[in-house]
Amino acid sequence: MTLAAETHGFLSPTGVEIAFLLVGLVTFGAALVTVTTRQLVHAALWLVVTLGGLAVEYLLLTAEFIAWVQVLIYVGSVVVLLLFGLMLTKAPIGRSPDADSGNRWAALAVALTAAAALVWVVVDAFRTTWIDLDGPAAGSTKVTGESLFQNWVLPFEALSVLLLAALVGAIVLSRKAKANANATQAGAAADRARADRARADRARADRADTAATAAEPGKDGVR
Repeated sequence: MTLAAETHGFLSPTGVEIAFLLVGLVTFGAALVTVTTRQLVHAALWLVVTLGGLAVEYLLLTAEFIAWVQVLIYVGSVVVLLLFGLMLTKAPIGRSPDADSGNRWAALAVALTAAAALVWVVVDAFRTTWIDLDGPAAGSTKVTGESLFQNWVLPFEALSVLLLAALVGAIVLSRKAKANANATQAGAAADRARADRARADRARADRADTAATAAEPGKDGVR
């Protein structure tokens, strides 16, 4: 076992490392298709493949808790929300030429710069850190829960209060927006009613003037 561990190196990868590399290539390809396709529905579906590939990568790194969070939140919520948004906005099913804004090269430059910065930060932070894939699980639900509720319980509760405040604020803002919309609709309805009454009054006045003119002697040539 010791000899095998000593002879293991970059040119003799394990099965987990090979699987990690293959899944990473598939995920990278799906991400490229997501941002290059002109079919919005296909982009959303390829995004599912991309996020699912990231979840598999987390599993291969023995971070099962992060993997299931990835599946539940991103694949199960965010992508479904995107699909509902596409359906509710009646987005075209086929090719969408309008999906290309013409800033492809600028977007590519920004993406490459962000990717290079992210890779440099990660490599610099974890240059001498190695994950023992054959050892005990370091990212399991049990280990993550113990670390969260023992060492990070105060930031966890602060984050809960922050999310609660954001939820209450969103409800208050939505109620104000709804009240303003109702007031605007009521004002518009009152304006339409006043305009209709004004038109009706003018029409009655015109009919009365016409009848009075017709009733006056000498107006029609009869003495």
